[in-house]
Amino acid sequence: MQFVVIARDGTDEQALERRLRARESHIAGARKMKEKGEMLLAGAMMDEQGKMIGSVMVVDFPDHAALDAWLNNDPYTTGGAWKSVEVKPFRVAIAP
Repeated sequence: MQFVVIARDGTDEQALERRLRARESHIAGARKMKEKGEMLLAGAMMDEQGKMIGSVMVVDFPDHAALDAWLNNDPYTTGGAWKSVEVKPFRVAIAP
């Protein structure tokens, strides 16, 4: 089942620092997910000044429980970078 995930970082002064501290581990995990076919598309949301403020991902998991397990263990979640996460069922129509 495909999902779009919109994860927003905190807005406090330490938000970017938390993201950068967890970024290497997050990206390593995303690469593994890509190899397994779970990560279909991913990238950082930016503000008007080009600063990272969140993430948008299209993922594919067997069910919502598997998605939640990944989200709960992602370094951006455990490292406190993501402060709110919106998940919606999604269907890719045109793949990159």
